[in-house]
Amino acid sequence: MTNILEKIITDKKNSLELIKKEKSLDALEKNIKEQIFLNFKEVIQKNNNVSLIAEIKKASPSAGILINNFNHLDIAKMYIDNGATCLSVLTEEKYFLGKLDYIHDIKKNFKIPILAKDFFIDPYQIALSKSYGCDCVLLIIAALDGTQADEIYSEALKHNLSVIVEVHNQKEAEMALKFDQALIGINNRNLKTLEVSLNNTISIFEVIKSHKGPIISESGIKTANDAKYIYGKTGIKNFLIGESLLKSDNPSELMKKLIQITQ
Repeated sequence: MTNILEKIITDKKNSLELIKKEKSLDALEKNIKEQIFLNFKEVIQKNNNVSLIAEIKKASPSAGILINNFNHLDIAKMYIDNGATCLSVLTEEKYFLGKLDYIHDIKKNFKIPILAKDFFIDPYQIALSKSYGCDCVLLIIAALDGTQADEIYSEALKHNLSVIVEVHNQKEAEMALKFDQALIGINNRNLKTLEVSLNNTISIFEVIKSHKGPIISESGIKTANDAKYIYGKTGIKNFLIGESLLKSDNPSELMKKLIQITQ
C-alpha cells in the first residue's frame, strides 16, 4: 500500500504555501485576541472518570465518507449532551474533508475544549489553528523530524495551547517522553498501512507509563469492552473515539457505556 501519510504531508506542504500568502502571522495574532480559550489538558487531568475525546469528521482515507448529511454543530451538541469531555475536530481538508471553520462555529455555540486534528508540519499552523479557537494541537511523531517536532511543540506552548504528541510504535514513544508538558496519544492505527490493533496501546504504554501528563488511547475502539480491555491492562481511561460513534446506530448509548467502564 502507498504510504498515505507521505501523500498527506506532501499535499499539506503545498496547501500551506497558499494559505501563508493569504493570511499573515500578524493577521492571525489579531484574530487570536478575539477568541476564548479553554485548558484542554487540565480538563482531562481533573476528570476523575473516563474522559471521552469525541471526534467530528466527515471522512477518512480508511473509511471513506462517514456521514452524508454532515452537520458539525449537530454532532457537537450530541457529543456534549452525552458527556464528552473534549472534542476532536478534523481540520485537514483533502483527505478528511475537514475545515478550521468547524472549530470556530462550535466554539461560538458551546463551551468545551477542542483539539485541532490535523497534520502539523510548520510552526505557522499553530497561530493559524488558534486563530479559529482551538485549545489543543496534534503532533504526529511519524510525520515530523526531530527539529520540526521541537519547533512546533515550543510554538504551541508559547501560544498556551495543550499538545497531544501522537505515537504509533515504541521508538516514537521513547522520543515523545521528552515532551514533558504534553499529553501522549497512542494511535492503534498504523498510519502507513491503516491496520488497527488495540494491543498497540498496551505494548507502548510500558514505554511511556512514567509520563506525568495524561495518556490517551486513539483509534479502533469500537465498543465499551474494547475500552475496558485497555483500561484493565493499563489503567488508561482517556479515549479519542470518532468513527465508532459517528457510525453507531445509538451513539448516546455507546457513550454512556464507555463512560461507565471504570465502575
